[in-house]
Amino acid sequence: LLTRRPDVAVVDVRMPPTQSDEGLRAALAARRELPGLPVLILSQHVEQLYARELLADGAGGIGYFLKESVFDADQFIDALERVAGGGTAMDPAVIAKLLSNGSSNRRLERLTEREHSVLALMAEGLSNQAIGQRLFLSESAISKYTTSMFGKLGITDDDNSN
Repeated sequence: LLTRRPDVAVVDVRMPPTQSDEGLRAALAARRELPGLPVLILSQHVEQLYARELLADGAGGIGYFLKESVFDADQFIDALERVAGGGTAMDPAVIAKLLSNGSSNRRLERLTEREHSVLALMAEGLSNQAIGQRLFLSESAISKYTTSMFGKLGITDDDNSN
């Protein structure tokens, strides 16, 4: 029984005793015990099944980064703060892998180069305003790109989720 709730858990996928997937399984178990517990996963590669399971509860407070992508301290701290605050921070390579099944991959091929850029920055957890600043576009232009992307990807507009 936990007497304190952590602000955020930073978990490596590979942990003792077998150095396989104990970290992910521990993160899933912790979120079952404490729904919405913020967890930032670090991994050498994407474990699709577990990553999908972590994201499936919709409670937020999830991050998943490949270790090779976390060289910039500011980027890591930003991701950590977003996850601790209940947001999502995903490595673009993780998003690409999660969307790489057949039908999703065909849908991704429909996106323009600019839409791919917007999607990659969304996957990093940036707001429309921050994406616009990064790409030198207005916030309304980003909104139009996201509407177009969602249509191409078959994502329905829902005011209850982001």
